[in-house]
Amino acid sequence: MSHTLPILETSSPVAPLAVGGFERLRDSHNRLITDLRLSITDRCNYRCVYCRTGNDGAQFSELPMADYARLLRIFVSLGIEKVRLTGGEPLLRDGLLDLVREISEMRSDFVSKIDIAVTTNGHKLAGLAQPLKDAGLSRITVSMDAVDSDTFARITRVPGSFERVQAGIRAAQDAGLGPVKVNCVLLRGFNDSQIEAFAEFSRSENVIVRFIEFMPLEEDRTWTPETVVPLSEIVERLNKVRPLVALPANNPSETARRYTFDDGVGEIGIIAPVSQPFCGQCSRIRLTSDGKIRTCLFSQSDHDLVGWMHRGETDEELRQRIRRIIEKKEARHHIGEPSFLKPSRSMVHIGG
Repeated sequence: MSHTLPILETSSPVAPLAVGGFERLRDSHNRLITDLRLSITDRCNYRCVYCRTGNDGAQFSELPMADYARLLRIFVSLGIEKVRLTGGEPLLRDGLLDLVREISEMRSDFVSKIDIAVTTNGHKLAGLAQPLKDAGLSRITVSMDAVDSDTFARITRVPGSFERVQAGIRAAQDAGLGPVKVNCVLLRGFNDSQIEAFAEFSRSENVIVRFIEFMPLEEDRTWTPETVVPLSEIVERLNKVRPLVALPANNPSETARRYTFDDGVGEIGIIAPVSQPFCGQCSRIRLTSDGKIRTCLFSQSDHDLVGWMHRGETDEELRQRIRRIIEKKEARHHIGEPSFLKPSRSMVHIGG
């Protein structure tokens, strides 16, 4: 497969973009960094086969919410416009609503608007959807890897939870957090039989279904190229449900290729980091639940931002550290190449 990726280039230097008096984050490949994925826990109440071993080997790394809030304020001062709270399972954390509220209040301090999103497995969402909306949440994404209870239980290894996730999706819609995005990680032999059913689910439930190619980020280290269901196969099968129509990207750095059906009902996104990488337009960085910056999911190292903070560095010193780290952000990952090395952490310890 080809991994020749375009990096955003300009013919002349780009003028610094000031936010609250500070220049915005830009890496050495001239990519503007606007999105932060923040993991607030690596705990999870599911043991999905593509993520966890199923054993009790989790790190359970968490910081006080006040630490996340201080670091977020620094990132927002550098032009971060989108914050996605992840885990583990973020809805397990006490203080989540207060953190969402605090992020929402940062809008008037630094930028005109911060898009705040949460990615959740949906197990506790039914009771929290409206409070999250009231606190200032913009969007919700639910990870749901099957649309029937038996397959769902086989993947999550938590029997009887499928109905709770369905209730959570509907509660999020009722709270005004729609259209809800539903993420499905496809694994050949586990849930690839669900593709057509998910198409119908999108159409009947008014949700955006996004299929994600399985990446080598699982604890068991069982990933092989053969387990990946590539974008081309997904598109071929969806076209047999109804003809697909491509939709334009919402922004240049969007990770999903968007489609609807010929009658305009339903929306499908396909995130294909393995078969069709999109690194050239990447605008994202990550902060792990133990306070370390990762400039790419597949980085071989991370940077202990919270350690410097706890050793007494000022906000301005931390800003300068962040700038130096972001400047060295990788041009791309190397999945499928002979030189590829799996990252030092699995997905649950990086943050979804």
